[in-house]
Amino acid sequence: MLSDTKTSNYDVAVVGGGSAGYAAARTAAAAGLHTVVIEGGPEVGGLCILRGCMPSKALLYAGEVLHLARHGQTWGLRIPRAGFDFPSVMARKRAMVKDFADYRRQQLTEGSFDFRRAPARFVDAHTLELKEADGQPRLLTARHFIISTGSVPIAPPCPGLEETGFLTSDDALSLPAPPRSLVVLGGGPVALELAQFYCRMDVKVTLIQRSARILREFDADAASALETVLRREGIELFAPTRLARAFRKGRSKGVEFEYANSTRTAAAAEILAATGRTPNTAGLELKKIGVHTENGRIITNAEMQSSVPHIYAAGDCTGPHQIVHVAVEQGEVAAHNIAHPRQRRRMDYRLLTSVVFTDPQLAVLGLTEKEAGARGVPFLAASYPFADHGKSLIMEAKDGFVKLLADPKSGEILGGACVGPLGGELIHEIIAAMAGRMTVQELAAMPHYHPTLAEIWTYPAGELAEKIRPVRKPRKKLR
Repeated sequence: MLSDTKTSNYDVAVVGGGSAGYAAARTAAAAGLHTVVIEGGPEVGGLCILRGCMPSKALLYAGEVLHLARHGQTWGLRIPRAGFDFPSVMARKRAMVKDFADYRRQQLTEGSFDFRRAPARFVDAHTLELKEADGQPRLLTARHFIISTGSVPIAPPCPGLEETGFLTSDDALSLPAPPRSLVVLGGGPVALELAQFYCRMDVKVTLIQRSARILREFDADAASALETVLRREGIELFAPTRLARAFRKGRSKGVEFEYANSTRTAAAAEILAATGRTPNTAGLELKKIGVHTENGRIITNAEMQSSVPHIYAAGDCTGPHQIVHVAVEQGEVAAHNIAHPRQRRRMDYRLLTSVVFTDPQLAVLGLTEKEAGARGVPFLAASYPFADHGKSLIMEAKDGFVKLLADPKSGEILGGACVGPLGGELIHEIIAAMAGRMTVQELAAMPHYHPTLAEIWTYPAGELAEKIRPVRKPRKKLR
């Protein structure tokens, strides 16, 4: 039986206290709306802080430093033996996560909005049932809702996988010791980042990808450049494949799969299922209140509004891009549109950026050649390799390239890609250029300091600028 306690004076209730939820609550409260954030998870902080960006990048950087140390002879350095203390690597990661999570908890509890810790589900379109610490359900009502409940890992459909047992990406970030060997299922960013990290931690890694190649959303040249490095570092990679079954044999776990018209088996101490995440919306009772979903994902318009006009969504639970800065913007847009219904904002994904924090890093912005072709968008493309660039030669970072796409008439930059050293940093020059709608002619003419990694962008920009005729402004008629 429900308690008589009912809070009915909230303007906005935000369900989920991660990056999107905090951004939404902060925006709504700043606009003067009486706001509450409800967090039902066992921890406070959200995916990015707890089990995503921060912990994974802390581990990846440790692996990169180890890799450089082990190849010190490249630069004439004598490093007799570069090893690692895995518990210490994990301890540093935990300490960093705790600092970030403590700060987020402070933001949530000392802000200008209320904060409630309780799982929540919709009773009707304006009412949530909260199961708080005392075990008693209580009702909370609001005029508007913003759902930002994030996502949870999913495993690929593979007979026997559940019975065999497997690690999720969450698990892989908190292991007490590296397994002696690892089978990784998946070929997306998370699978590749973790595969390379554990390979650099002396784990024998086998990667099994179902589609034709890794990073299927990226252009083939970018994926191919990374695949070359992963194989060179010792990762055994199979693609495309069809998973047949998972099984146990003694102390090992195995996966049977079809590859190149034959049946193969990969066995290891552990199986890591890193094939993606699914929206964390199962317990919200969204169907009951008429919120449309697709495979759990809340369908919204560009204003982040669901099929129920007073209910909005932001972050991984709505996607389609599970990226933190996008989630933050979605939360801000949702809250803004609630607070200012006559001055509505819309999401614009023209500058959508994706970064894979492998080594080399992959970063893609705007249109890819694959997407431009599928959409029928005319473009010119040019690329330039790091293997022929001064600063990258100094760094011995010869893998990969940069690429620009431009409008064939105006020269406006339509997209960019970087596969190489600090790719996630270098792509920001093209983000700034595209935000200002710069042309390749302008980028090529812009001064770049030498020797820097950033000056590599001038080469494809210059090549494209020579192919595009300048747009002549019409002459004024003389009277």
